[in-house]
Amino acid sequence: MSFVANRRMRLHALSFATAIAVSAIAAPAMAGKVDLSGLGSGQTYDRFIVGYRSGTPEQKNIAIAKETLARASAAQVGGKAIALNHLRRMGIGSDVVRVDRKLDKAEAESLMRQIAADPDVEYVQVDSRVQAFMTPNDPYYQSYQWDMHGTYGIRADHAWDAANGAGVVVAVIDTGITDHPDLNANVLPGYDFIDDAFIANDGNGRDGDASDPGDGYAAGQCGAGSTLKNSSWHGTHVAGTVAAVTNNALGVAGVAHGAKLVPVRVLGRCGGNISDVLDAMVWASGGIVPGAPINTNPAEVINMSLGAPGSCNQAVQTTIYGVLGRGTTIVVAAGNDNASASGYFPGNCNGVISVASTTKTGARSDFSNFGNKIDVAAPGSGIISTLNAGLTSPAAPTYGKKDGTSMSSPHVAGVVALMQSVAPSPLTPMQVEAVIKATATPFSTAPSQLIGTGIVNAQAAVDGVLNNILPTVPLPASVSSQTPVAFQGATAAVSPIVAPGPGNASTNTEIFVSISHPATNTLQLKLISPDGSVYTLPNPYSSFSTGQPIVLNLLGEQRAGTWKLQVTGPANSAPGTLASWGMTFN
Repeated sequence: MSFVANRRMRLHALSFATAIAVSAIAAPAMAGKVDLSGLGSGQTYDRFIVGYRSGTPEQKNIAIAKETLARASAAQVGGKAIALNHLRRMGIGSDVVRVDRKLDKAEAESLMRQIAADPDVEYVQVDSRVQAFMTPNDPYYQSYQWDMHGTYGIRADHAWDAANGAGVVVAVIDTGITDHPDLNANVLPGYDFIDDAFIANDGNGRDGDASDPGDGYAAGQCGAGSTLKNSSWHGTHVAGTVAAVTNNALGVAGVAHGAKLVPVRVLGRCGGNISDVLDAMVWASGGIVPGAPINTNPAEVINMSLGAPGSCNQAVQTTIYGVLGRGTTIVVAAGNDNASASGYFPGNCNGVISVASTTKTGARSDFSNFGNKIDVAAPGSGIISTLNAGLTSPAAPTYGKKDGTSMSSPHVAGVVALMQSVAPSPLTPMQVEAVIKATATPFSTAPSQLIGTGIVNAQAAVDGVLNNILPTVPLPASVSSQTPVAFQGATAAVSPIVAPGPGNASTNTEIFVSISHPATNTLQLKLISPDGSVYTLPNPYSSFSTGQPIVLNLLGEQRAGTWKLQVTGPANSAPGTLASWGMTFN
């Protein structure tokens, strides 16, 4: 198919630093191994497995094991007394024990460490509760949705017992959406951002109706040589993969079927204008767009199964930085031209998760773009989802298969929703990307071209969040923008930078500025912090040539978020260029 084609209302600052929780932490020398992988926040525990080293008295004699365990539990846990009861010895020689009250995560870890302090103990772990993996009763699930549960699928079925995306909002920026019984219950109010009446094909411009009237066209309507094209119902298909209603004995299952969808219409007849797409991104993430109402359901993840050839230009990258600063993850299809993804935007922009396509055998789809701009792969060949039977205008709801990285991207967006739904606090976009890439299923054989770290793995990603096993995202000391911004007269040049957190800026934050202008001593510079505070900078015209920084005390400002540098000249002054600028948090 053509490539061109709360957590509700929860906004959070962009923060990159995370803690690493190690799943298996060794106790002091000679003590047993304490396996913490079975512990999760918000859960309680009362059963544990204790393994004694071969040849120890406890391993040889159950009575001695009972006595030893009783002594280990004599100390208080969480300031309260406990009693530890021996239930049985297992076939592997380890012992199952139960506490007389439920312990929270911290208490359970404390008890496990007390038991493991005995040098005779080889290991201690939680007696975890296991369940059958959810198998939806949606008719097409077992036979056709290999992308969810097959050998080279995303292992969604292994994640659904822990997460379904509840409380998370996913914005689908696409052709809009059609009425469909397998979607309607999960759809929130959206918006139509198409302002060109011909493209819109709905008789009007921008409005609150994100329904898809059809994007088909007659021969020649989209330029010389263009042939007749029926409506694609592209947005409806993408939305179904993300969050079709599941286990309702109807149609298909969605990756994050507990999440809610906000349809945002930007594609119509002959495609769509990038200006509409950028406004849609701002609005979907909770930003303000003149003339549009406030989005009361800002998304934690945006899916964009769209793009075009070209480099990541300034307007697109600036918009992306703003969306990331509002805490929204952006997932983008890499493109279907069997070419380097570096030549297609917005998938080649900084900060997005760019997704390639794989087949039922785990191989790269022959149409999928590739290269080092790809972050991860996901199923995109022969994907069944929600559709409409109309050739041009909407008719009866139906189902059908499509191919494309447009089908791959919503799988990843759905996994992001699963992750956010179980996160104790919202994950930043950089954390999300790091987990997605680190937990992907490795390719069984090297793909024909580079398409990311592997196939997105819903189970591993959710488990990583539940167990707080998050990759460390380095916190750079400096951030900068190398994108030139032109200005003239009193018309300001504004250049954004997204800075990571957590923590505050420093007492001697250095601002580096490079400006080309015939009278730099007449310019006014202002630094705008993520919370909107404005700092008027001393005119640094001498530093433009010497490279010396402007030093500010910004200790009271949170460093995470979008910082902006504004440059303004006097009225009627000559044109100039803000060539680059940056900040160093010392």
